[in-house]
Amino acid sequence: MNDIQSQKDDRRIEINKVGVKNIRYPITVLDKAKGIQHTVASVNMYVDLPHRFKGTHMSRFVEILNRYKGDIAIKTFSKILMEMKQKLKAKTAHLEVEFPYFVEKEAPITKSRSLMEYICRFCGSSNENEDFYVGITVPITTVCPCSKEISQFGAHNQRSVVTVNLRFKKFIWIEDIIQLVEECASCDLYSILKRPDEKFVTEKAYENPMFVEDVVREVAKRLKKDPNITWFTVESENFESIHNHSAYAFVERSQEE
Repeated sequence: MNDIQSQKDDRRIEINKVGVKNIRYPITVLDKAKGIQHTVASVNMYVDLPHRFKGTHMSRFVEILNRYKGDIAIKTFSKILMEMKQKLKAKTAHLEVEFPYFVEKEAPITKSRSLMEYICRFCGSSNENEDFYVGITVPITTVCPCSKEISQFGAHNQRSVVTVNLRFKKFIWIEDIIQLVEECASCDLYSILKRPDEKFVTEKAYENPMFVEDVVREVAKRLKKDPNITWFTVESENFESIHNHSAYAFVERSQEE
């Protein structure tokens, strides 16, 4: 049969990224408390396409993914990227693996146990050099310092989302980064709260008001103290409870700065 993808294209436009997106795939990740955790990831795989080719071979991405079934992890990213370049005759390759990660948490007073979900990402690329970073999204609570200051009663609060991306020298635990972020919030979140717990978290948040700027600065301050982390970004979005918009802040730093 004719191989249409390999036919020549006369438009002379190279494509930076072409491939498959949102493949749902089971993976296993390291769990600090239990050893391993099984989850289901959304996988994106891309390569560059020279201007002379009409298309890429989409099925080869999935074939490569299947060859690493049960072994898609940080330690195999480099091998997968290299094979993508070889099998698809590409100069660059990109692999993104996003997955829900669950941590068991105790409510602060009643000690009721429940699972909290955090969205995590492993992202790698390979051309002349290789790059890899981990991303973690952590939901938190924030209370507005200004609202607390000017109000006779109460203060407006909201759920917020902090996203951290990290490059590092040696292995890092997802749980450690989650804990670091939660400690920089007005209060962290829980799946189950009984009335004594709800009283505790409400009062804790009220006594620890944080602007969105405060959150990213506190997270960045702690990350800068870790010599294992070579580069990071921190972004926080507050879903404002008294506005029809969000508040947002972003910090990017390398340890050389």
